[in-house]
Amino acid sequence: MTNTVRWGILGTGRIARDFATALHDTPGATLAAVASRERTTAEAFGDELGVSLRLAGYDSLAACADVDLVYIGTPHAMHAENALAMLAGGKGVLCEKPFALNRAQAEQVVALARSRRVFLMEAMWTRFMPALAEAKRILASGVLGEVSQASADFGFAATGGPEARLFNPALGGGALLDVGIYPLSITTYLLGAVESVRAQAELGPTGVDLQTVFTLRHASGALSTCACSLKARTPGLLTVSGRDGQLRLDAPFHRAPTVTLTLAGESPRAIPTPYLGNGYVHEAIEAQRCWTEGMIESPAMTHEQTLHLMGVLDEIRHQVGVRYPGD
Repeated sequence: MTNTVRWGILGTGRIARDFATALHDTPGATLAAVASRERTTAEAFGDELGVSLRLAGYDSLAACADVDLVYIGTPHAMHAENALAMLAGGKGVLCEKPFALNRAQAEQVVALARSRRVFLMEAMWTRFMPALAEAKRILASGVLGEVSQASADFGFAATGGPEARLFNPALGGGALLDVGIYPLSITTYLLGAVESVRAQAELGPTGVDLQTVFTLRHASGALSTCACSLKARTPGLLTVSGRDGQLRLDAPFHRAPTVTLTLAGESPRAIPTPYLGNGYVHEAIEAQRCWTEGMIESPAMTHEQTLHLMGVLDEIRHQVGVRYPGD
């Protein structure tokens, strides 16, 4: 095994470009290959981002001997199928969020990774950012006293017709899976597993949710309110509140440049939390560490945590009436 981890990128959309860019800033990483359904898009991606090996068809990446880890950046509805193919080819997998369309799909992927003893992780990049590590440190210090509430939002004004990825149910469209996963994942990480959830949503003409608001009761006893939208440009903040003060992951909270601590009787104090590159570097470093050490999951984003979150997403969609093909 060499000291350099050879990455393959599956998909050539915006988020695949963002991750490929991050690999140039990731110690010990080399971007070895890109695969697309069409050779022309793989060639254009390779020219833009300096990837020498451009592959037509996803199966060719699974069989490529020059790749160790694969980042999956395809539309949501393809995640499970793509992950299964890469794992079957013996590749470690970093799969973009949401991990799958539902828990049943996610269970199949996790089962294969475990049976083959191959690394698998959901690419929830916020989990590995310095801001979240600082938030965990502050909460563990007890300075907020008993923590009982949190709130988080993520929304933007999306454009596109009914066939566009964000509005197309066949592609796993909707606010919940695209951006609602962020407040769900991070509040759960900070406050504990979800014991119950209540949700309301506004559905669009194609049947996906244009905006969803949900409340969570966590295992810690704390409550959180989470909102996501494809219609509104929301503040993008996450705040955790306790008896003695509050801690805020400043906007945009999923890649917060600072966290602000406000204790009773004191002025707010902003704590810088700079991150490497465009932010995706940190999850790439963690994936490489786990793969190099022969681990099949990250302790910061375990298989069970991913399955738990997928189950909560299923329950929210059931409550608001969003259905995808195969549900």
